[in-house]
Amino acid sequence: MKGSLFVLLCSIVLVLDATHLEYDGWLNIELYHALDLHEPHKFTLRGNVSITSLNTGANSVSQEPLTAHERNLFRKLAEENRLYRLEAHVVESDGSRSKFLTSSKACALAKSQLTDVLWVSLDHAGSVTGITQSVNNGNYGDCRDLNNRDIDVLDEFNTDVYVKAMENAPIPDTASFIQKMEREREARERGETKDNRGFFAKYWMYIVPVVILVLISGATNPEAGGQR
Repeated sequence: MKGSLFVLLCSIVLVLDATHLEYDGWLNIELYHALDLHEPHKFTLRGNVSITSLNTGANSVSQEPLTAHERNLFRKLAEENRLYRLEAHVVESDGSRSKFLTSSKACALAKSQLTDVLWVSLDHAGSVTGITQSVNNGNYGDCRDLNNRDIDVLDEFNTDVYVKAMENAPIPDTASFIQKMEREREARERGETKDNRGFFAKYWMYIVPVVILVLISGATNPEAGGQR
């Protein structure tokens, strides 16, 4: 029975090790943004991101320049300190599809001259778990110094794409531990392992209850103790 348990545990460890495989693949991400304050659910095409290797993060980005109408819509978002919302439609190499929504301050995006970063998060199997937009502008909350001239020069998005895979936690060496326990058990059964502990270390679990009983009996019979 114990031998069967040992084989079963070793098999489980081997299966766990097998799940941590090297993977690679590609992704295609279509980007859509919402610019109209009066139609918040209307998303229009912004561009396309092709990630040719998940391992290296190699990618190519193609984005449409803003039209005059889109620039005016974006100006209203920035002036009213609204969110710029971005929707990412993902198609993976296995054909699976998913959709993610992210956002940033329109004011911050305007001050950064439409420069942003897309973070593509992957799980251990290489599937997308999230897409997040970030804008590197520490003063994004203050739109008072944003003027029309800053927005009029805005033309095309400048986007960097980074792929971040989930880091695998270290796997405990369960097989070696089980083998060690089996060897120690077999040695005890053969009598090869000697117990060099002292008398109290060996039998404390028997001595302590006796001492406690003596103390309790002495505390509950003070008259008998006085007569003695």
